[in-house]
Amino acid sequence: MAEWVRLCGLSEAPAVGQVMEAEAAGVGICLANVNGELSALDNWCPHRRGPLGQGWVEGESVVCPWHSWTFHVKTGVGEFPVKEKIDIFPVKIEGEDVLVDLERIQASGVEPT
Repeated sequence: MAEWVRLCGLSEAPAVGQVMEAEAAGVGICLANVNGELSALDNWCPHRRGPLGQGWVEGESVVCPWHSWTFHVKTGVGEFPVKEKIDIFPVKIEGEDVLVDLERIQASGVEPT
C-alpha cells in the first residue's frame, strides 16, 4: 500500500539540472531535477554517508559532493563505483505539492513484492 508523503512544494523543487536535500517523515531525500523530471533518491551515499542533495547532476545521475560517487536517478545504480546502489522513491505531483511514496522503495528500479 502506498504511503504518499509531502516532500516539498512544487515552487520549492530544484530547477532543471539541480538537486536539493529534503525530508519526508524523517527520511532524508535527495530530490533531483533531470531534464524537467523530478526523481527522489536516498540522500545518503553508501560510501561515507555523503549528502547527495548537496551534490550535482551529470547527465542522468547525481554525483556525491564528497568523493564523486555517481548514481543514476531512475535506477539508483552506481555508475562510479560500479555495483553500488541507493534506494529510489516514486514521486508524484498533486496540485502544488511534490509527494514521495515511502512504502514503495524502488531499489535498482525493482519494487519489492
